[in-house]
Amino acid sequence: MINKTVSGAEEAVEDIPSNSVLMLGGFGLCGIPENCIDALLKKPISGLTCISNNAGVDDFGIGLMLKKRMVKKMISSYVGENAEFERQLLSGELEVELIPQGSLAERTRAGGAGIPAFFTPAGVGTEVAEGKEMREFDGKLYILERWLKADFSLVKAWKGDTAGNLIYKGTARNFNPMMATAGTITIAEVEELVPAGTLDPNQIHTPGIFVQRIFQGDHYEKRIEKRTVK
Repeated sequence: MINKTVSGAEEAVEDIPSNSVLMLGGFGLCGIPENCIDALLKKPISGLTCISNNAGVDDFGIGLMLKKRMVKKMISSYVGENAEFERQLLSGELEVELIPQGSLAERTRAGGAGIPAFFTPAGVGTEVAEGKEMREFDGKLYILERWLKADFSLVKAWKGDTAGNLIYKGTARNFNPMMATAGTITIAEVEELVPAGTLDPNQIHTPGIFVQRIFQGDHYEKRIEKRTVK
């Protein structure tokens, strides 16, 4: 049985160089690869292109990578919780591609499925459509969107086994499963790592064939973006 475990986050991201394209799972701060991000922050790298639904917040997640000037481009859907992101965008320091959330999900899924492009109505008549091919199907306009792929996909799961099979929990499932399929190298961090053969095959969300490295995270803050109280 293949054992894909590594000692921890530092070993998992050790060979990620500057100018890499990264996918980072999560939705807001839910299900983000916290340990991998912390390990990346210790590396002297820059020029990263980060594909993620969100850009974190100022003091957590991808927001810390932005603060350290590690990111040259963000490909995202929602970025409204990060003041540093806004500052870098308005000053021209950061290149940004904003994508409708469904299109981001489908472009990522297409990358994992080997589908180079597809037509979607999302974005027709907006800035999203600028410079893109447009065609009419059954009287409705659609724009051509290309797949998204990454050099490294960093995902977070609830439970995984040493062969790389993953199970996500609740809303932390979000973008993680599709991003796990779209990276040349997929690194999975899990809250609980178990021996291969332990997990019920019917419960596995990401088969181990898509995962190259896996480790058990040693800390999870599991922050939320906005806390509402009476």
